Amino acid sequence: MRNLNEDTITQAVIASLGGCGDSRLRTVMTSLVQHLHSFARETKLTEAEWQAAIAFLTAVGHITDDKRQEFILLSDVLGLSTLVTAQNHAKPAGCTEATVFGPFYVEGSPEYAQFDDIANGARGEPCFVSGYVRALDGQPLANALLEVWQADEDGHYDVQLVPEDDGTHAHRARGKLRTDANGRFAFRSILAEPYPIPHDGPVGAMLDALGRHPWRPAHLHFMIEAPGYETLITHVFRDGDRYLDSDAVFGVRSTLVAQWVQQPSGTAPDGSQMDVPFYTLDYDFVLNPKGPGR
Repeated sequence: MRNLNEDTITQAVIASLGGCGDSRLRTVMTSLVQHLHSFARETKLTEAEWQAAIAFLTAVGHITDDKRQEFILLSDVLGLSTLVTAQNHAKPAGCTEATVFGPFYVEGSPEYAQFDDIANGARGEPCFVSGYVRALDGQPLANALLEVWQADEDGHYDVQLVPEDDGTHAHRARGKLRTDANGRFAFRSILAEPYPIPHDGPVGAMLDALGRHPWRPAHLHFMIEAPGYETLITHVFRDGDRYLDSDAVFGVRSTLVAQWVQQPSGTAPDGSQMDVPFYTLDYDFVLNPKGPGR
């Protein structure tokens, strides 16, 4: 391994991986080394550019914590999240498409009953959401678990707001609920609005340098689980949003675009009386059965 140069370094690094006992890790690292070295050669990477890249990744690490995942944002805006999702979640025709997870999922959200208000004080116009979870053959999936989360009308998720006195964040516009015996779900929340991804950090600076905007079209996040079926991670997007064709994280699928319908004041879907106009969204989900060994 002595006297390596730009023509021999790549094979030397690959040869050093020969003792790796994990064949998949060896395959991934071999390809990574080859592509990284090819990138450096193709672009004639300078030392100053290499140092700037290291500084950028260091800044991404420094701003990342349990409330903000800048590495996921970086993966999202480079299209890597969508690519990995697409190649790992091919589904039969008729199944609901998956899309990116995003950086604002939180474990431990509260569980609600049908028609409960998961907004829990989040700012926004009232919205009633309902639909069914079914199998490909139309069979209703009872007791399926849905996790839902969204931003408020100001574009903020609950974890981005000022914490409570004890340092925790109240769960707002976020929660779990289960389908009934007919596979139906229904809850109250707030109207989905477009919002920018966090752009006050290194990823935002990169977008600005590239002449790109940080905006996402209005959407609701869903994660749906049912025994015997693949977990579905997806969004439902609001039709007519101006950012549908320029989503900063490339997550939009035409099949996931739906109508939020404005209703006049009066009786809401949960039977309550609304003295202001409100919105309704109806959207059904179709889950893909697990294959052998999954």
